[in-house]
Amino acid sequence: MARIDILVANPNPASFAHALGATVRERAAKAGLAIAFHDLYAEGFDPVLATGERDNRSSGDPLVERHCADLVAADLVAVCHPNWWGMPPAILKGWIDRVIRPGVAYDYPAGVDAAGVPVGLLKARRALVFNTSNTVPDRERDVFGDPLERIWGKGVFGFSGIADVVRRVYGPMARSTPEIRRAWLDDCAGAVDDAIALLAQRPA
Repeated sequence: MARIDILVANPNPASFAHALGATVRERAAKAGLAIAFHDLYAEGFDPVLATGERDNRSSGDPLVERHCADLVAADLVAVCHPNWWGMPPAILKGWIDRVIRPGVAYDYPAGVDAAGVPVGLLKARRALVFNTSNTVPDRERDVFGDPLERIWGKGVFGFSGIADVVRRVYGPMARSTPEIRRAWLDDCAGAVDDAIALLAQRPA
């Protein structure tokens, strides 16, 4: 059975990021995927990488270890979060610090130190990133350089072996209507369905 790991990072349970996460979950359930669903705020995920974890290969926090196991097992990963200052919320940045770690998401070949080029370990066929924003797309791209595209595409998932990253940005949220938000949820559902269809093409 194919597996999906879903992450939602927004402190407001009524946020559109949560609506996106619910849509991802519904489409995955309809397709019969095994689902690991994580609302980082509801779980009380601790984003702080403690001194004792400095080797970044183990953690005494069972929730961190569960996240690591769910990520390793995933055939598809989906992340839903707002754009805050061109970055993920701090709780999600801390998830990256503690979960995207050597031996889980990437590692270095024998004889290669941390200054070398790592090998991505994640087996997921595709990563989906759904962002909410109040910045219009042209301004985000032309003025700010769309930093979230680099963070997720080249930084986190590209570094970890997931070359196929599909990202959708919905906004400006402040100008949205119920009809627009419904269309955005339909777009999200379509992206999830496309990713699930890709899993069915994976060689046995």
